[in-house]
Amino acid sequence: MSSFGAEVIWKRKESEVFTDRRYSRGHVWRFDGGVEVPASSSPHVVPVPYSLAENVDPEEAFVAALSSCHMLFFLHFASDAGLLIDAYFDDATGIMETVDGKTMITKVTLKPKVTYGGTAPDVALEDELHHRAHEACFLANSVKTEVVTEPVRQTQVL
Repeated sequence: MSSFGAEVIWKRKESEVFTDRRYSRGHVWRFDGGVEVPASSSPHVVPVPYSLAENVDPEEAFVAALSSCHMLFFLHFASDAGLLIDAYFDDATGIMETVDGKTMITKVTLKPKVTYGGTAPDVALEDELHHRAHEACFLANSVKTEVVTEPVRQTQVL
C-alpha cells in the first residue's frame, strides 16, 4: 500500500472578521518535494475578491490530476509499443452540476493531442493505448465521475 499526502495551509488575515464570510479563500498546497501551489476556491463558487482567480482551485486540480494520470500511463504504454512521442497536450475540461441535491463534477473530458516523432500509429492503436491508459489510471479508477477521453488528432507532417 502507498500513501500520498499534501499540506493545505490557510491563515486568516488580521484585518478579516471571518464570521461575516468576507475572508480570503486563498491558501497554499505544499507537496512532499517542497513545491508550493497557490490555491483558492473557484470564482465560480465564491466570488472575487474572496476567491483568487489566478490561483488553482480544487476543481481545476481535480481535472488536471485526472489528465496527468492518463498522460503518464499513455506515455508508458506508447514507449512499450516502440512509439516515439515528441509532445503531449491535453485541453481537459470538467463539468460541475447539481445532482440529487449534491454539487459534483459529473464528467471530465480529456482531449489529448499527441505529436509523434516518427511514424504515427494508426487510429486503432492510438485508441487502444488511450483505453489502456484510462483503465490503468489510478485516479480514474478512484472516482465516480465519468472520465472520457477524446483524442485530438493531428495530421502528421512528413
